[in-house]
Amino acid sequence: MGFCNSKKGLILCSRFFVESYQIEEEEHRIHIDGTDVNHIKNVLRMRCGEDVWISDGGNKEYHCQIEELGEDEVLLHILYAQEPEYELPNKIYLFQGLPKADKMELIIQKAVELGAFSVIPVETKRCVVKLDAKKAAKKIARWQQIAESAAKQSKRMLIPEIHEVMTYKQALEFAKQLDVKLIPYELAKGMKETREILSKIKPGQSIGIFIGPEGGFEEEEVAKALEAGAHAITLGRRILRTETAGLAILSVLMFQLENE
Repeated sequence: MGFCNSKKGLILCSRFFVESYQIEEEEHRIHIDGTDVNHIKNVLRMRCGEDVWISDGGNKEYHCQIEELGEDEVLLHILYAQEPEYELPNKIYLFQGLPKADKMELIIQKAVELGAFSVIPVETKRCVVKLDAKKAAKKIARWQQIAESAAKQSKRMLIPEIHEVMTYKQALEFAKQLDVKLIPYELAKGMKETREILSKIKPGQSIGIFIGPEGGFEEEEVAKALEAGAHAITLGRRILRTETAGLAILSVLMFQLENE
């Protein structure tokens, strides 16, 4: 959601994401198609003349008004475009050990709100949840929908990608391309050392955060992460649940890295 001016004051405006082919800048038009048409017409019950925000998935957003409500398309008139700095200057990848029940849905929703660039579900040794290919595909589709809804609500300029489930080995291999890798661990040194590690992160650097499932990582897994260049950090003297740990470090990083 965003905020728009009206005669009655500030009101919430809905946000949608489009591909470049849907934008006609010279004609000041944007074409909405697919499932968003039903959402605009039948869920939000919007009418012609109402305001919406559109993101192109990059660094530009458009303030628009609904011009036409068709059967399979909604036509928008572009009022103006701008390039706000809503995104963090760093791409943060959350490698999340598969948790039980529906905890992953909460983790994804909040991680997107806190600025994560991508969430990668990871199978580790202590994961209770095991997904076959068919179940995994359904879960990923569901989780991607949650990421999109959270991105719209939190004024993100892009929809964070929810990757396919990786093995721990695959996750470490993927993380080789990242500049900084962090693994919260209960046996890590104190908060002073953690502050020093985080303070050295520079704008523009990519960051990977490894979070274990219920029960945490096995010592062997932590050792492999350290061998791959990860820094062991502490999140304090209290033991955090798997659905809390990632969000805690994301909150710290957001506060530290957020542009003024």
